[in-house]
Amino acid sequence: MDTFLEQLPIVIHALNIGFLQTLKLFFVTLIGALPLGLLISFGSQSKLWPIKMLFKLLIWVIRGTPLMIQLLIIYYFPGLVLHNNVWGGDETGRFVASAVAFIINYACYFSEIYRGGIISIPVGQDEAGFVLGMSKTEVFFKVKLLQMIKRILPPISNEILTLVKDTSLARIIALQEVIWAGQAFMKGSQGISGAIWPLFFTAIYYLICNGILTLFLGKMEKKLDFFR
Repeated sequence: MDTFLEQLPIVIHALNIGFLQTLKLFFVTLIGALPLGLLISFGSQSKLWPIKMLFKLLIWVIRGTPLMIQLLIIYYFPGLVLHNNVWGGDETGRFVASAVAFIINYACYFSEIYRGGIISIPVGQDEAGFVLGMSKTEVFFKVKLLQMIKRILPPISNEILTLVKDTSLARIIALQEVIWAGQAFMKGSQGISGAIWPLFFTAIYYLICNGILTLFLGKMEKKLDFFR
C-alpha cells in the first residue's frame, strides 16, 4: 500500500501530461477533419467524373485500411522510401504526422456522413430557394445546412466519441499520449517498473472525457429539436 501511495502522484502527473497530448490531438483532428470532410463530400458528389472518382477512390482507400497502417505509412514512408524525413524525429514531428493521418482518416468518414445528410434534404427546398432568387451556395448555407446538422449530429457524435479512443493508436509511432504514458511504467519509467495498474488507470481518463462530450453533444442535439 505504501508503495502504491508513493507511486500514485508520479503516475498521475505522467498520465496528466500524456492526456494533454491526447486532448491536443483530439481537438486538432476535429478542427481539421470537420471542414475537410465537407469539402471531400462536395468532391465526391461533383458532376465532373474525374473529380468525383478521385474523391471516391480516396474515401474507399482510407475507409478500407486500418488507421494504424495509415499512421505508419504517413510517418515512415517519406524517410524510408523518399529518403526525406519531413517529420523529424522529435515529439513535435510525431504529433504533426499523427494529426495529418487522423485528419485525413476522419475527414473521409465525416464526408460520407455529410453526404448522407445532404441527400436526405428534400429536393423541393432547393427548388424553392432557386425560385426566390437564391444561388446554390445560398440555398445550402441558409436553408439546408442547419437541417443537415440536425440529421447528422448523432452519427457525427458517435465518430467524435470514437476519435477520443482512437487517439491511443498514435502510440504506434511513439507519440507520448496517455496510454503510452501508462504503458511506460510497465517497462520502467521514473523509477517505477513492472507496474500494470497505471495502464488500466488510463481508462478513467477516457471515461471522464467521453462522459463530458456525451453531455455536451446531447445538449446540442436538443437545441436543434426545432428542426424536427
